[in-house]
Amino acid sequence: MSIGFNRPSVTGNEEKYILQALQSPKISGDGAFGQKCQKWFEQNLPCKKSLLTPSCTAALELAALLIDIQPGDEVIMPSYTFVSTANAFVLRGAKIVFVDIRPDTMNIDEQLIEAAITDKTRAIVPVHYAGVACEMDTIMEVANRHQLFVIEDAAQGMMSTYKGQVLGTIGHMGAFSFHETKNYTSGGEGGLLIINDDQFTERAEIIREKGTNRSQFFRGMVDKYQWVDVGSSYLPSELQAAFLWGQLERADGINTSRLASWQVYYDALLPLQAAGKIELPSIPAACTHNAHMFYLKVADLDERTALLEHLKTNDILAAFHYVPLHTAAAGEQFARFQGEDRYTTTESERLIRLPMWYGLPKDDQARVISAIEEFYV
Repeated sequence: MSIGFNRPSVTGNEEKYILQALQSPKISGDGAFGQKCQKWFEQNLPCKKSLLTPSCTAALELAALLIDIQPGDEVIMPSYTFVSTANAFVLRGAKIVFVDIRPDTMNIDEQLIEAAITDKTRAIVPVHYAGVACEMDTIMEVANRHQLFVIEDAAQGMMSTYKGQVLGTIGHMGAFSFHETKNYTSGGEGGLLIINDDQFTERAEIIREKGTNRSQFFRGMVDKYQWVDVGSSYLPSELQAAFLWGQLERADGINTSRLASWQVYYDALLPLQAAGKIELPSIPAACTHNAHMFYLKVADLDERTALLEHLKTNDILAAFHYVPLHTAAAGEQFARFQGEDRYTTTESERLIRLPMWYGLPKDDQARVISAIEEFYV
């Protein structure tokens, strides 16, 4: 039997809650399940305000609108990220400025950010790769000194922390993903924007509701709702929220299960690292991670291709990850790379992600580990 790369989390109550949502008078969003989810985030992260969105892409687009990105503005981020991180700001006319990553965490190199700042820079977007935090103290100090916004792309970072603070709660805003590949899912796609600065709270609701004050109307704050600002349709279905609530009820259990699977990989593959065959993930002392993924690094691109093929012949589906955005055609058009690409490309070509999901069977893990060991004999 083949071992897949991912299996979306299902804890047992999702179907029941979806049926309840279908029977409710409000399924277009912000119903009972949506409110429960948002309250959970506000209490457990915590944050000033949480707003469910149809995707993390939508959450990032909403953040770009909230900080009023204009044509010609510049936004700093790593090139080693998903395209949505850049697209959200490109849609508003921004120029993306990429800087190199750290090879230990695959996160943006915080020491290179300041050199990329110009008088056009408006924001820094750190991406917490694999649910491991960027060096946020340095990033926030640079941002505050230059009066820049910080939007955390925490798509992979739910339940991870940096010096005791939950990822996404450190910058002005944080964006999360509930895509089927993430630790917690809302039934395929899904996202969340959390707001940590009160100046954005009221306008975020308006933009999310197509530029209307509809949320204020439902709370009885105005006697009618109308078009008051720019906006778009960033409200997810109540069915998505119902599925997500089934996940949040078991959030700790999902986290514990994934961390256990991650540790099994790490412990079993440690001898190969000691022998100089591979490199394993590095978790800085100030960080706790959420086992979003388990990756290893091999010698080079050729070895990665060979190992992936070896795993495939053993009916194991592993995968590489992002192709750096600055090497893509759109990256050349909408962005520039500041400084030297010392690590972004070479490290991305070495990385392999192993099968990882909630409830990953021990026998499957053992097969994956055995196949990797066999490759290096």
